[in-house]
Amino acid sequence: MDLKSNNHQQQQQVLDGSDIVELVENEKVFDKFVEQKFQQLDQDEDGKLSVTELQPAVADIGAALGLPAQGTSPDSDHIYSEVLNEFTHGSQEKVSKTEFKEVLSDILLGMAAGLKRDPIVILRMDGEDLSEFVHGPGYEIESISVFSELSSSKDASLRDCIVKALQSLSVDHGMPPSNDPWVMSNIVEPIVDSCLDEEDKREKSASQERFLEAFKRVVESVAQRLNEQPVIVAHSENTFDGSGIRRLLSNKFEFDKALNVAMETIPKDRQGKVSKGYLRAVLDTVAPSATLPPIGAVSQMDNMIMEALKMVNGDDGNVVKEEEFKKTMAEILGSIMLQLEGSPISVSSNSVVHEPLTSATFLPSTSTDTEEPSN
Repeated sequence: MDLKSNNHQQQQQVLDGSDIVELVENEKVFDKFVEQKFQQLDQDEDGKLSVTELQPAVADIGAALGLPAQGTSPDSDHIYSEVLNEFTHGSQEKVSKTEFKEVLSDILLGMAAGLKRDPIVILRMDGEDLSEFVHGPGYEIESISVFSELSSSKDASLRDCIVKALQSLSVDHGMPPSNDPWVMSNIVEPIVDSCLDEEDKREKSASQERFLEAFKRVVESVAQRLNEQPVIVAHSENTFDGSGIRRLLSNKFEFDKALNVAMETIPKDRQGKVSKGYLRAVLDTVAPSATLPPIGAVSQMDNMIMEALKMVNGDDGNVVKEEEFKKTMAEILGSIMLQLEGSPISVSSNSVVHEPLTSATFLPSTSTDTEEPSN
């Protein structure tokens, strides 16, 4: 139920990772940044970070990668464990400031590379685009189209229809993401309730004319609210079409290098064999080189990966020689590539930004908590 975008150029800032690279490469500034982060995490002030003290940093990095909160998804929880293992090398109980700096540098540069490939656009939504849309020539036609879809539900109240119609508006219209809890509780629900009286809210099977009149009044009020207090939204979009995998597989040197790095931390038995149970972990480590998202970040991609693993019996737990393991990994990537070439996956995300955007963070915050967004 996507509506067409208007043509107004929104105020925006593009985050392409250059600020992060600049931070890491400026030794004096990066040392100060590491010192600040280290002191924040070192709760017992013993000059080293325990596994417990590292957890907030790991959580921040996971959030920056767009992963679900730790403990909420088995598919992504192992990524948090891998990040923690990067700091502790899988065995250390305490991490020194030097070790923390080295690992953090690698992680930040990896994030910067990801942002260079898939930039995040920061939009300042001040109601101008939304007002332009509601008073534009295409508003009524598009709103009628939305109403025709909503009117099929006879039990829906006018209030429910208005809320769902607002959710159909995209950032291209100048509407902050309505699925964001802050937007819903601080903008959508209060404004809808203020624009409709109690009888209107309960009204069912409202006429098209009644819906259009009420919806326009609500959208105009939302535009006014944004004009008084703009909302900052982080927008990103990406299309996975298999081209990144094809590039990686066509360069044997780069592919072998990526696999060897990924397999350094994978346990091997006395004969040097590897359990196929680690295919998923290695795939997740190789993912950035293949221009793929982390496992757990995109559900459609996760389903595609599961199908590819089933094709090679990737979950049977058998132990194989390292060369066979690598061959199987190439088969999995090849299967995913063919699926993506036939049916690319496009992903976009919009999150309300609640903290100032500076380079002195693991990534610019895109949280959706209930704090007031920056003006």
